[in-house]
Amino acid sequence: MRVACIGGGPAGLYFAISMKLRDPSHEVVVFERNRADDTFGWGVVLSDEALGNLAKNDPVSAASIRENFAYWDDVAVEFKGERIVSGGHGFCGIGRMKLLLLLQTRARALGVELRFQNDIPPEQIEALAADYDLVVSSDGLNSRTRALYADHFKPDVDTRKCKFVWLGTRQKFENAFTFIFKETPKGWLWAHAYQFDADTATFIVECSEATWNAYGFGEMTQDRSIATCEAIFADELGGHPLISNARHIRGSAWINFPRVLCEKWSYRNVVLMGDAAATAHFSIGSGTRLALDSAIALATYLHSEPTLEAAFEQYQNARRLDVLRLQSAARNSMEWFEEIERYFDLDPVQFTYSLLTRSQRISHENLRLRDEDWLNGAEAWFQRTAGVGPNAPTRRPMFAPFKLRGLELKNRVVVSPMAQYKAVDGVPTDWHLVHLGERAKGGAGLVYTEMTCVTPEGRISPGCPGTYSPEAEAAWKRIVAFIHAETDAKVCLQLGHAGPKGSTQLGWEDSDAPLADGNWPILSVSEVAWSPANQTPKAMDRADMDRIRDAFDEGARMAERCGFDMLELHMAHGYLLSAFITPLSNTRTDDYGGSLANRMRYPLEVFRAVRAAWPEAKPISVRISANDWVGDGGITPFDAVEIARMLQDAGVDICDVSAGQTSTQARPVYGRMFQTPFSDRIRNETGMATMAVGNIYEPDHVNSILMAGRADLVCLARPHLTDPYWTLRAASTLGDKAEKWPDPYLPGRDQLWRLAERTDTMLGKI
Repeated sequence: MRVACIGGGPAGLYFAISMKLRDPSHEVVVFERNRADDTFGWGVVLSDEALGNLAKNDPVSAASIRENFAYWDDVAVEFKGERIVSGGHGFCGIGRMKLLLLLQTRARALGVELRFQNDIPPEQIEALAADYDLVVSSDGLNSRTRALYADHFKPDVDTRKCKFVWLGTRQKFENAFTFIFKETPKGWLWAHAYQFDADTATFIVECSEATWNAYGFGEMTQDRSIATCEAIFADELGGHPLISNARHIRGSAWINFPRVLCEKWSYRNVVLMGDAAATAHFSIGSGTRLALDSAIALATYLHSEPTLEAAFEQYQNARRLDVLRLQSAARNSMEWFEEIERYFDLDPVQFTYSLLTRSQRISHENLRLRDEDWLNGAEAWFQRTAGVGPNAPTRRPMFAPFKLRGLELKNRVVVSPMAQYKAVDGVPTDWHLVHLGERAKGGAGLVYTEMTCVTPEGRISPGCPGTYSPEAEAAWKRIVAFIHAETDAKVCLQLGHAGPKGSTQLGWEDSDAPLADGNWPILSVSEVAWSPANQTPKAMDRADMDRIRDAFDEGARMAERCGFDMLELHMAHGYLLSAFITPLSNTRTDDYGGSLANRMRYPLEVFRAVRAAWPEAKPISVRISANDWVGDGGITPFDAVEIARMLQDAGVDICDVSAGQTSTQARPVYGRMFQTPFSDRIRNETGMATMAVGNIYEPDHVNSILMAGRADLVCLARPHLTDPYWTLRAASTLGDKAEKWPDPYLPGRDQLWRLAERTDTMLGKI
């Protein structure tokens, strides 16, 4: 093949090498606009895994690269006057110019033709495509090829929030990738610093646009901008200057990171590679790895597939998933830095943990494998802040106690509300006794009832329980008494009203669809049906509002008579109070519609009535939908913070942060812990305690959420459906022997422990 590579960065050079390794007869030409020793970056970061991939593909260049790497094992965080160091992270750095020179040498040795100072303008790209069998465009972030064929590649370019400038320094940051956070009168700035050769380190300065504007960096020359950064980080630089190698850029050289992903990566005989096809934020150091791995993959498929078209298809299919995984991790990391100012009130220990786990590639127990001593110390800090005495054994965050008003929970695990549809005429049955009793015996600190409706017509379905009859009260009293007598779990009654989602079928039938017959009239904030198939509710008048408010009041009084430890008001998922909050269903023009403050008026009225009826020493939670998943037309995460502030000001003790289920138009983005960011945002922007919910299913998830300060309690639903003893089993798996088991089950506990010890012995762990 005759191959032209546009761009002589790591992607283009390594692809050229990989092609010649597979078939020396290929004619490969690399066109690079700059000189051979020009570079406009500083250090390049690669993981041990990435080095392994290079060694398999080309041991010769991998060995030369490895010889020039600066290795470090530690991550250091300098924050609020403290320096916290965590080890075991296994990264290495090399100067970008050194990497390019090594790859150039290897490419020449294999017969690749390198043409420097050879700029390829857009009009020449098509000429290359006509002259060569294959054109590989690795022409970077501002790819001309991508722009020329934009209608076909369909790039999605998302310019991100923070400003950053890529600098270097002769100050040594040996042995640790160092993050430095500085508070100044004009705002916070932070630096990503790491050594990449014996004399030089990368020093990336980043800040919010507000801080950037406050300093006036946009109007500064590069020299003045650098001098300003030197003054801000003077202590950490130790008298060493900051250096720029971006003199070709006008102005101060600060930029916003563009996140790039193309829908298609090839067109005719032209294919994109590296930053031209996809970018990964510098905070996880994976951009060069993406480029090198893509170079290997494309060269491989060009030799394994029968046609160019088939090779391109395999290349995109194979690499796209890996790229999306890395971009997902990079997005998490990037967004953490974009929203970093919400974390500046965290303790340095928790701040460091949050930073280390920001991309979700490092889990709680993975961090233990990297640096057990550091994590043990962090867990001890968490237990101390939870009120555990200094002589108590260190345990995982999920087993730390938690207090709300007079309520004390033994741990942070919550059995989330789960509709059972097994009530009869609003009365809980023995099913509820066994269902809730088993989960209380299973070790969770707090057990929720399903949404319990305050009026008969407020039920979701005929199988939903209520608070409105003496028979229901007697049944609830029996259930609560059992839980309190036989376990040390606490129990919360979730009060709600179905509103426009009432009078529907059981969950395992046609969920949210009207009953086949026997439907009852329903109420809502407006005459907006849940769907075209559902009945249109009556818009509540003031008399209806008074009656429903009083029913919530009476539900709270019944809960106190039954001995419940806590109440929650359901203001989520499109039910009545949620229907008032979201503009998707609230179309009123009176004092209860329009602005968010108006839409919150009635839900807050209901809360105040319940708070007045509920004992002062007992807490009340509110569940909200923090995102309607319909864009700006519904509730957004920004709105959710304002909703939480209103609830907090009214006296709500903790916010149970869910999302969605408010509209059939919703398009949620699922994934593990997918709703936790909403909890994180509310907790760290308002200071309000929160509960995280949504696809949380592993002890690692729970511990990382708590330790990073993303929530105070963690709710699990489906895991508790499949395993009522999820908490006790998690404790045993983690080697925690302090969690209390029911006395009749001690023989089972002991056998579980013995089997675990036997397995550990066989694996050489003990």
